[in-house]
Amino acid sequence: MRKWPIRWDLLFRYRMIEVIALWEGRLTTNHLIKSFGIGRQQASKDINTYLADIAPGNLVYDKQLKGYKPSDSFIPQVTKGHADEYLHILSRSKDMTITFKELDMGFENVSMIRPVTRNISPQVLRPLVQAIREKKRVDISYTSLKDGIEVERIISPHTLVCTPLRWHVRAYCEHANDYRDFVLSRIRGIPCLEAKRVKAREHDVLWNTPLTVDLMPDPRLTEAQANVLVHDYGMEEGSLTIPTNAALVRYVLDAYNIDINVLDTNPKGQQIIVANFEELKQYLYF
Repeated sequence: MRKWPIRWDLLFRYRMIEVIALWEGRLTTNHLIKSFGIGRQQASKDINTYLADIAPGNLVYDKQLKGYKPSDSFIPQVTKGHADEYLHILSRSKDMTITFKELDMGFENVSMIRPVTRNISPQVLRPLVQAIREKKRVDISYTSLKDGIEVERIISPHTLVCTPLRWHVRAYCEHANDYRDFVLSRIRGIPCLEAKRVKAREHDVLWNTPLTVDLMPDPRLTEAQANVLVHDYGMEEGSLTIPTNAALVRYVLDAYNIDINVLDTNPKGQQIIVANFEELKQYLYF
């Protein structure tokens, strides 16, 4: 394999250059200085190298702005040009300023509302990560929401899953003789590593069943209202197709705030629906 052409630290700085220029319309050396703790000379060198080696012509210097702005021919080279990339930078900056309250990263005019992270300890997560990496079984004490009773389970984990509201591990459960989702915040004590795992990801039928979730505006909306949602979600021909698998389909619907058991009486409250619900139904009730 040929070596990666750009050092990781430089790649992160080049990505910052593109994201800030594209989404804020003004890039200065201060963005790099405050975000990466580098000197002004290095920040200036990074911008010049980006323009010389990565994306010639992408940025132009604006004397009135006293900074760089995207040129009319701007084409992302180390990013995709998606808004999420800017939001990730804002999120990372928020995390840093929570830990280091006096750190100024230049995003003081942004406020983010995020759900509280559920109570997960590193003592719980580390053995699970190790078990996945080393293909081992894990003995855990688990408390389900069903009855609140702590039980012992031996699992063979294969994937950590992060949803907007929680972390869980997808694993084969020897008690259930099937694959289950175990919420990390409900694991008690410290998981104990055991011998080699019993079943791996390739045996997880639901995980290996590819699906798409097809979303569309609620048909009870007017055409004008539906067009607003088409634009909101970047739908093509009135539909948004989200690739996933059968094990994750419920979490995809949760992420879009779709309750499969309730049809909102107000279509403006419902907004979007699952167009291929009949296809997905068998994977939603188990």
